[in-house]
Amino acid sequence: MPFFVYILFGTMLLGVPIVFCLAFSPLVAFTLMDKTIYYKMIVQRLYAGINQFPLMAIPFFMLAGQVMNTGGITLNLVRFSNSLVGHLRGGLAHVNIMVSMLFAGLSGSAVADTSAIGSIMIPAMEKDGYSKEFSAAVTAASSIIGPIIPPSIIMVIYAYVMGVSVGGLFAAGIVPGLMVGFLLMLMTYMISKKRGYPKRERASLREVLISFRNSILPLLTAVIIIGGILGGVFTPTEAAGVAAGYTIFLSMVIMRTVKLRDLPNIFLQSAISASVILLIVGTATVFGWLVTTSQLPVRVGAAIFSITDNPYLLLFIINVILLITGMFMDASPAILILGPLLGPAMMKMGIHPLHFAIIMCVNLTVGLATPPVGLVLFVASGLTKLSVERIAREMLPFLAIEIVMIFVITYIPMIPMTIPKLLGFY
Repeated sequence: MPFFVYILFGTMLLGVPIVFCLAFSPLVAFTLMDKTIYYKMIVQRLYAGINQFPLMAIPFFMLAGQVMNTGGITLNLVRFSNSLVGHLRGGLAHVNIMVSMLFAGLSGSAVADTSAIGSIMIPAMEKDGYSKEFSAAVTAASSIIGPIIPPSIIMVIYAYVMGVSVGGLFAAGIVPGLMVGFLLMLMTYMISKKRGYPKRERASLREVLISFRNSILPLLTAVIIIGGILGGVFTPTEAAGVAAGYTIFLSMVIMRTVKLRDLPNIFLQSAISASVILLIVGTATVFGWLVTTSQLPVRVGAAIFSITDNPYLLLFIINVILLITGMFMDASPAILILGPLLGPAMMKMGIHPLHFAIIMCVNLTVGLATPPVGLVLFVASGLTKLSVERIAREMLPFLAIEIVMIFVITYIPMIPMTIPKLLGFY
């Protein structure tokens, strides 16, 4: 293993932010190799890694999510979801999950999902008799649906790094995302029935139609994004721009919940969130260039095949590696580091690039809700003032379902790959 890899993981273990780990390891490597002439390549590669048109989708999706949070669009989704599933045992918990499924088609961010939905649903669930731990656990567990159901920011990053179709990857995420949501609702029903959590009266058809009418314009955002991309009307980057423009128009002109004075702060918060991701992408590009020139992917592939040539066993091992990685690292840098290492080896095994892409994206997304450093756990902890440990214990049944789902889409390719195949992405 090249020594710059040890530098990367060593600095990560010391608690250095990942963006500096990715930048520091090439810097030290060039110094120790006495190749300081490459110093300027670090800056050039970093800028080149960010200066890519497909990556413009990230700030636009961030902007769309921020506008929806500020504009109170989430409330309309909550009312619509409540009219559909509020009558089930554990009704508000089901509403929480249903809203995550709907919100997933609008923002593509688990953190945005947790923050927007949690700030509304957790207090409402507590007031209705649910424990604070359960309320936080349901919110965190369901928020990982956000990066699975398209649009998805991490899928945009994976597609950029590995050269796969963004539209195809979006299509591959639809069925797994919906299955995760429905399985979480099944587990919620079982827990709610055991604990005697409340349910609400069934909404009348008139109430369902009224709530749907109030939600139809926000839900059209998902139709515009997904339909436009899969229909070939525009690229993912253009779709993100259209979505941002549409949400601004919807919030300012139609719903009138966002004022002109709110826009500077919305743009600022979106820029800050997007800049964090893009800076990681830039430094990961530098690290990736060093990885490629050192022939590390070839060596990793050889090491993987030396373990066994059974593709099922190899997929199991790689899933375990990804799951452990997701426990300690955010999805975006994990994709940027491990994608170029594992992707080529999987293709040699005959696994379709889109299939491995969705396996990796779903696996690392589950890591966002997995202790010890799952990002959405910390967001939920901040909303409830509970410790991460207390939320994590309550999440165990939901995490078990999500981990099972990882292996289902791994070993039953038709689940994620049917829609991409029907749409002609392979």
